[in-house]
Amino acid sequence: MIKNKLSVTLALLMPLTSFAAETINSAPEVLKVTSSADDGSAGTLRWALEKNNQNAGHYRIELQSPDNQPLVIKPVKPLPEILGPVDIINLDWQKNGKYAAIDGSGYIKGSEPQSCPGAVSGQYGANVRTTTMPGLVLRDTHDVTLQGIEVRNFCIGILINRAKNNVIEDSRIVGNHGGAGIMMTGDDGKGNSTATTTERNKIIRNTFINNGDAMEATRGASFNLIAENFITTDDVNNKEPSQGLEMLWGNDNEVLHNHFENYSDGVQLNWGNRNYIAGNTFTNLSSAVTLSGTGNIVDSNIMTGNRVAVSVRPQGEPGKNGAFGINRITGPAVNRITANIMVDNGKPVKRCFAGGSCLDGFAGAIVFNVPGLEHAAFTGNRGGGISNDTSKLEKICAIDGPSADCEKTPNKDQQAPAITRVSRSQNALTIDGQVKGEANTLYRVEFFSNSKSTQDEAENYLGYQMVPINAKGQGVIHDQINVAADLQVANVTSTATTSDGATSTLSKPVALK
Repeated sequence: MIKNKLSVTLALLMPLTSFAAETINSAPEVLKVTSSADDGSAGTLRWALEKNNQNAGHYRIELQSPDNQPLVIKPVKPLPEILGPVDIINLDWQKNGKYAAIDGSGYIKGSEPQSCPGAVSGQYGANVRTTTMPGLVLRDTHDVTLQGIEVRNFCIGILINRAKNNVIEDSRIVGNHGGAGIMMTGDDGKGNSTATTTERNKIIRNTFINNGDAMEATRGASFNLIAENFITTDDVNNKEPSQGLEMLWGNDNEVLHNHFENYSDGVQLNWGNRNYIAGNTFTNLSSAVTLSGTGNIVDSNIMTGNRVAVSVRPQGEPGKNGAFGINRITGPAVNRITANIMVDNGKPVKRCFAGGSCLDGFAGAIVFNVPGLEHAAFTGNRGGGISNDTSKLEKICAIDGPSADCEKTPNKDQQAPAITRVSRSQNALTIDGQVKGEANTLYRVEFFSNSKSTQDEAENYLGYQMVPINAKGQGVIHDQINVAADLQVANVTSTATTSDGATSTLSKPVALK
C-alpha cells in the first residue's frame, strides 16, 4: 500500500519537476547591443536582429551604451524586419531616461517631402499611400515590444504592417517626414485593406516630434490602443504638418488621454467606424477632430485654441465610388460628440495639409460640412504629386449647391436645440427649451455653460436630459441641474443627439435671467 502511494507521489512530482525545468530553460537568451556600428558584427543592432530572426521567441534584445553616452545607431542600409515574439529594451532608458537612437540619416538623404516617394509614381511625402523607407519594420509578426528607443529621420519611423499584439512604449519618434512616425496598416501591398491582421497593438506613453503624420492606423487597423502619447510639431522643421493621428478605414480603435498640438488635424477619421476618442487634449490645430465614417464617439476631450474643435464631414452613399478610388460602404456619417469641453476655438489656424479647415467661414466648436481633400471645395495641400482637378472631385450639397451626386449634410443634419430660458436659484440651474427631431424616438440633450457673455461654446459640461420626441417630431426641454456655488455662468448652450448617435452643432447661447 505504501509502495503504491509512493509510486503515485513520484508520478505526480515528475511532471511538475519536468515543467519547472522546462520553465527555467525557457527564459530568453539576452542579446546585448552595445555598439553603434552597422557592420553586422557581434554587439550591433543588425547582428541582434538577424540572430533573433533565426529563432524568434528565443531571445531578448537589450541595448546599453558602454560609455554613458546615448547610443546612436545610423544604419547604412535597411535593417532586417523584426520577427516576434521579442522584447527590445533600452536599459539606459530604464535607468536614467536616455534614449537609444536609431537614425535614418545614414542612408536616407534629405528632409524634404520629395525624398520620401509614395507607392504611386510621382507622389511623395506624408499625404500619400506609402510603406517606403521605414526604420523598424514589424510585418506579418506578433508580440514585439519596443521600449526606450528614439527612431528618427526615416520616411516612416516604425512600420507595423499586418502585425498583432505589439507594444511601442516610452519611446520618442522624431522627424520622420514621409508616411508617419508610427504607421499601423493592414495594407496588402496593393493598397487594399486586410481585416483581422493589424489588431491589438498598443502605442503608449511615447513622444512624437515633427513627423509628417505622427501616427496612422489605416486599411483595416482595428482594436488598437493609442494612449498617453504627446504629439507635437512646428511649421519650421516640418514641411507637412498633417495629422497627429490619421485613421483611414480603421475601426474599433481607442484613442485615450493623448495630447495633440500644432497639426492640420489632431485626429482625422476617414471612413473609419466605431472608434472611441476620449480624454484627450487638443490645441492650436486647424481641426482638433475630423470625423467621417459612422458610430465614432468623441467623448470628454478638452479642445481649446483651435480653428475647429470637431469637424463633421459629409461622405458618399453606400457603394458610391469617390475621388482617390475610395469605395464608400458606410453611408452618411453618424457620429456622437458628447461631454467635450470646447472653448476659445475659431482661431485663425489655417494649416491644411490633407486636412484641417481653411475654407472661409468654417470655424468654431462643432462644424458640419467641412471639406476633406476628396471634395472640390477643399482648400489646402492634397499631397505631393496629387492632382487638384476639382472637376473630378466630390461635391457637397451645402457648399456647391444641390445636385444628383452631391453629398448631404452629415449627422442627419440634426438641428441644435432651442434653449428659451435659463434661471439660477442658489446652486441649481433651471433650463427650458425645445428640440426638433425624429418622431417617436428618445434624444439626449446635453447642456454646457460659459463664464463670459461673449462666449458661445462649451466651457463647462453641466449634464444631460433624455427628451422624448413626440409623433410630431417635437420634444420639450425642462431640466434642473445642480452646479457648484462658485461656478460662473453667463450663458448656456446645448447639443441634441439622436437615438443612434448623430449629434447636432451647439445651440445659440442663452443668458441667465
